[in-house]
Amino acid sequence: MNYTEIPSPCYVLDEKAFRKNLALIRSVKERAGVEIILAFKAFAMWSVFPIVREYIPCSTASSLAEARLAFEEMGSPAHTYAPAYSETEFPEIMSYSSHITFNSLTQFDKYYPQTTQKNISCGLRINPEFSDVETDLYNPCAPGSRLGVVTSLLGDKLPRGIEGLHFHTLCESTSYDLEKTLNFVEEKFGKYFPQIKWLNMGGGHLMTREGYDVEHLIATLRNFKKKYPHLHIILEPGSAFAWRTGVLVSTVLDVVENGGIKTAMLDVSFACHMPDCLEMPYKPVILGACDAEPGKPTYRMGGNSCLSGDFYGSWSFDNELKPGDRVVFDDMIHYTMVKTTMFNGVTHPSIGIWTADDTFKIIRKFGYEDYKNRMS
Repeated sequence: MNYTEIPSPCYVLDEKAFRKNLALIRSVKERAGVEIILAFKAFAMWSVFPIVREYIPCSTASSLAEARLAFEEMGSPAHTYAPAYSETEFPEIMSYSSHITFNSLTQFDKYYPQTTQKNISCGLRINPEFSDVETDLYNPCAPGSRLGVVTSLLGDKLPRGIEGLHFHTLCESTSYDLEKTLNFVEEKFGKYFPQIKWLNMGGGHLMTREGYDVEHLIATLRNFKKKYPHLHIILEPGSAFAWRTGVLVSTVLDVVENGGIKTAMLDVSFACHMPDCLEMPYKPVILGACDAEPGKPTYRMGGNSCLSGDFYGSWSFDNELKPGDRVVFDDMIHYTMVKTTMFNGVTHPSIGIWTADDTFKIIRKFGYEDYKNRMS
């Protein structure tokens, strides 16, 4: 990828890397005998949905907008789950969905009657009260979680009309984390398996990450299916589709120094364009840089919003940074474009693709009208 050909700032999807991930996901789907669908909450770059459909035909949505995007751009009804549905949106959500999962029994009781005249399979999200996720912000099974029904709220028999159960306990996790989770799910909810047709194992299955034990994942799923051959198994990863498939290209605008700390001021923002870096938090990889090393030019990276904490670092470089230098953040396609904001009116990065024939194609540019139309 030739970064000098790419306007700054810009998210750039690498088509070759993307197709490599898609091929692996399709292989897992076929070898394990399960259904795998794309989670829009992690990746919703609809301009490449035609590529996705070559490998995976369906998707999962968590809102009316995502469900409509699935129907119109993926070309198939969505597997829809939302923490709560509204009376004004639910009829339209039904028109875009093949499956609808409810977060509570009260929501199921309220809306299930509307689904009976539609070709919709209804499910219930469950909470097995176990997760290996260490960051509370991303842990759906933390004490007091608002997500999913715990077993103490269910009797011996599921309400009529519930055809599936859905759990989501993982976040960029391993197949061994899934294996442990399944033990808790079976222990707490296994008695309901004869009453349902499908089991959705949620997302967080980072099968495309280097070192992920794909063979163990396939074996785990196959063994589970042997125990419950009547169950249709669904996985809905998001990050796995776009893991290590692209970058965020930025440019140094200025270098400032205070108290011996040098900060490279960029034309992007952590708060606006890389929010997970601050929320999780995690330190992204910058191509051509390394963690701070004595004796090397070392900088914080400063975002271009007025938020005081819009910075991260530090990184060391082989040469001093100067205005006009490119700073390229790696792995910035999943959970980035879908979470950006226009806070402060900071210029939103363009979106582009580095195609399989090694050419750059701009997909979308953002400007003043995009910012203005978000306001009133």
